[in-house]
Amino acid sequence: MSQYADDIQSAAGLIAGNGSAWDAIDPESVARMRAQNRFRTGLDIARYTAKIMREDMARYDADSSQYTQSLGCWHGFIGQQKMISIKKHFGSTKGRYLYLSGWMVAALRSEFGPLPDQSMHEKTSVPALIEELYTFLRQADARELNGLFRELDEARDEGNALRERDVRNRIDDFETHVVPIIADIDAGFGNAEATYLLARKMIEAGACALQIENQVSDEKQCGHQDGKVTVPHEDFLAKIRAIRYAFLELGVDDGIIVARTDSLGAGLTKQIAVTHEPGDLGDRYNAFLDCDEVTPEELRNGDVLIKRDGKFMHPKRLPSNLFQFRPGTGEDRCVLDCITSLQNGADLLWIETEKPHIGQIGGMVERIREVVPNAKLVYNNSPSFNWTLNFRQQIYDAWAGEGKDVSAYDRDNLMSVEYDGTALSDAADEKIRTFQADASRDAGIFHHLITLPTYHTAALSTDTLSKEYFGELGMLGYVLHVQREEIRQGIACVKHQNMAGSDIGDDHKEYFAGDAALKAGGEDNTMNQFS
Repeated sequence: MSQYADDIQSAAGLIAGNGSAWDAIDPESVARMRAQNRFRTGLDIARYTAKIMREDMARYDADSSQYTQSLGCWHGFIGQQKMISIKKHFGSTKGRYLYLSGWMVAALRSEFGPLPDQSMHEKTSVPALIEELYTFLRQADARELNGLFRELDEARDEGNALRERDVRNRIDDFETHVVPIIADIDAGFGNAEATYLLARKMIEAGACALQIENQVSDEKQCGHQDGKVTVPHEDFLAKIRAIRYAFLELGVDDGIIVARTDSLGAGLTKQIAVTHEPGDLGDRYNAFLDCDEVTPEELRNGDVLIKRDGKFMHPKRLPSNLFQFRPGTGEDRCVLDCITSLQNGADLLWIETEKPHIGQIGGMVERIREVVPNAKLVYNNSPSFNWTLNFRQQIYDAWAGEGKDVSAYDRDNLMSVEYDGTALSDAADEKIRTFQADASRDAGIFHHLITLPTYHTAALSTDTLSKEYFGELGMLGYVLHVQREEIRQGIACVKHQNMAGSDIGDDHKEYFAGDAALKAGGEDNTMNQFS
């Protein structure tokens, strides 16, 4: 017997046990509604998706071509349409996640209005967006299953047993749109207790993977901006432990922690680390500080003095009261950050780089794997990178190093349209196309994401529509590049009433009121024009 048939039988037994008062309750309708509401709480989702992500991590460890991907989504509808599209084009959601970007929450979801990525937005807006995303993904399940249930009824009405069996199989084999979310908790929005409290809310909303960065929380900056300030390792590890406690308290025993280091672009620290003996973790952190050797007599009022290798050292302190690291230590600090995080409970790494360069990333990962062999990364394929210019310059430098003639190209002007279609631009585009597969093979990247893509696509598509609709094309601007393409490409939300749940609501009305139901989907519904 199929799962669907089992559920009908189970509901029938429950109804029968409640006597004649439940005679109007239809067991198959109950089974359908249960199927459409498979995940009843956010914790159900977190446990389910954590298992998926752990299996994907093991699969990648065995075969680096099995990397995973996601796009950042700033609204539930965007996440829903993304997963509907993935199922339509690829037949499965396997290996595709959602990413929740703190940057986009700040820029698009704060009650203060647009904000920079500096942890100034309401921290409650992050779990609220997680819950919203999963609400829309669960609705995508309900909508698709509702269509299958209607097909099943049509097959029965036709007396078509073959079609009925096929639809039943599709119901039993239904793949949910609910996938893992990697959610950005920034630097924890405060101390370790604040991190724990927010982590709990995010997990309760459904997040199975939380990404936390080693910046100081009250000075947090976007990873692609200047002025980043890191914290000593022990401060960061306390927050990693706080997140693990939150997962364990809520019964998500295999929750995933992504430890992000911003050390590559962060030249400042707010604190000198506590150290008890030479070579301990605090001493290693302090060893990167930019210091001058001094005698006690040379110190000025308020100066700080540390002892290193038997010498008195004066760390350079800025007017901002921050201490600076020695130039050129970023990669070494990144490697130490990553090893330390993995040795203290993190599951995945995130190294925020200033450019997408496989050699740079792979060099750091190789050093990390000398200590932690199965280390793997989540990597930001960031819109903050100028991908065209970066890869054209990488090809230019590679060709120049090989002795090829590059005199036809101006390295500083390679973004110019005049180079489109040239051998160099074609080679660069091919490197961009294969970047994810190449980086997963050569640089230990398990998960590729783009943090802000739907922020940019919303702006670009709105600009195109505005230019055409308010210009000479008028209504043709909408029809030509929106509706006609929706119809021809089979975009589900062309039937926007159906996407918003009108058909589900009609069927519920029939469950609840029988023949007395007043339905919205009759012959006069204009949505029928898109059948």
